[in-house]
Amino acid sequence: MAVRIVVGAQWGDEGKGKIVDLLASEADVVARYQGGANAGHTICHGDRRFILRLIPSGILHDGVMCILGNGVVVDPVALFEELQGLRDQGVQTEGRLMISPHAHIIFPYHKLIDQAKERYLGENQVGTTQRGIGPAYLDKIDRCGIRAVDLLDRANLTAKLEKNLEEKNKILRAFGAAEQPVHPMIQQFCDVGERLRPLVVDTVAYLHRAILDGKEVLLEGAQGTMLDIDHGTYPFVTSSNATAGGACTGLGIGPTLVDRVMGVVKAYTTRVGNGPLPTEFEPAFADRVRNLGGEFGSVTGRPRRVGWLDLVQIRYAVMVNGINELAVTKLDVLDTLEELHVCTEYRANGKPVDLSVADARTISEVQPMYRTLPGWQAPTGRVRTLRELPKPARDYLQFIETSLGGVPIRLVSVGQERQETIRV
Repeated sequence: MAVRIVVGAQWGDEGKGKIVDLLASEADVVARYQGGANAGHTICHGDRRFILRLIPSGILHDGVMCILGNGVVVDPVALFEELQGLRDQGVQTEGRLMISPHAHIIFPYHKLIDQAKERYLGENQVGTTQRGIGPAYLDKIDRCGIRAVDLLDRANLTAKLEKNLEEKNKILRAFGAAEQPVHPMIQQFCDVGERLRPLVVDTVAYLHRAILDGKEVLLEGAQGTMLDIDHGTYPFVTSSNATAGGACTGLGIGPTLVDRVMGVVKAYTTRVGNGPLPTEFEPAFADRVRNLGGEFGSVTGRPRRVGWLDLVQIRYAVMVNGINELAVTKLDVLDTLEELHVCTEYRANGKPVDLSVADARTISEVQPMYRTLPGWQAPTGRVRTLRELPKPARDYLQFIETSLGGVPIRLVSVGQERQETIRV
C-alpha cells in the first residue's frame, strides 16, 4: 500500500501539476481533493502543452483512474471543455474519470456573485479568479449547496434551484447585477446531470478498495498552504483546505491510510492576487525573474508576484502538513542570477515574528532577514543527476534541506518537460 499526498507548500503555482504527472507514471489512481477550476496545472509533453483546471494530472497516463472528490467544487462547463480539449489532443478519457456524488456544483449565479462582490470591494478585493469558487463553498457551508447527485433527479433539482435563485437574485440585485431566470437554468442543469451521470460513482468506496488492494494512490491538492482557508494568510486565501488535512475530508480517507506527504516548493516564491508576500522583489527585478520563469497564471494569465525563497513560510508549511519529502521546482529559473537571498527569519520592532500566530497585516509589515548564497550562473536544464549540478546549486538545495530540519528533497525540476527532472 502506498498513499501519497502532493501539496503546495507556498502560495500555489509551485508546479504541482508536473510533479503529479511525474509520479502518476507509477500510480494507479490520482484523486483531487479540493478547489475548483480556479487552479491551473500546466504540463508540457514535447510540443504539446496541457492546462488542466479540474481533471487530475494523472489523466495523461493511460490506465490511471482519476477522481474528483467530495471536497471539489465542479464547474460542469469547465469540465466538459477540458474533457473535449484532452480528446482533441489525443488523450483517451473514456471510463477514466469519476466524480463524487457529494461534490458541489458551481452555477452561473455563483460566478456572477463572485464578480459583483470583487467589483464592490474595489481596492480591498481578495483577488479571486471570479470563477464562483468562494460562493459555491459558501453555499456548501450554508447547507443550501447543490451536489452532483442532485442533478440526477429533476424534481429535487427544481426545488433546490427555485429556492436558491429566490435568494441569489436578491443578492445580485443588491450588487446591481442581472437577475437569473430559473426555468432555463433548471433545464440546462438537468441536461448537465445526464452528461455527468456516467461519471458520478461512489468514489469513497472505490478509493478504499484500491488502497486495500495495494494500489498506488496519489492525492492531489490545488492552490497552496498559504492559501488554505484555516492556515493561510487570511482573508487573502482560497475557500477550501488546501493543506494535507483537506485530502482526508475531501476524499473520505482516514489519516492512518496516508504514507507520505510531498510538499512542492518553487526555488523562489510567487503568489497571485492581494495579500502579504514578505520577500517580494522590487518591480524591475520582479519583471526580470517573472519573464525568466514565465510567471503568469495558466488559467487567468495574470502576472504573478515574485520574491526570494521564504524558509520561514516553508517551515510553517512543513509543520501544518506533516511534509516528509520535498520536490523543488524551477531551479533552472535561477541559473543566471549572480547571488541568491533566502529569508530565514521575520522580525518586527527588532523581535522575531512567529508565522503561526501572525495575522496578514503583521506578516505584510515584517522585515525579512536574509542569508546570501552565491548563484551558479550555469545552465541546469540538461542536468539529470544531483552530482551534475554546479556546486552552488547543490549547496542551495542542501541549505533548504538543512533549514527545514532535514526533510529530504526527492525531486528537482529544471524545466517544464517531464524528462527535465532530477530524481534524488
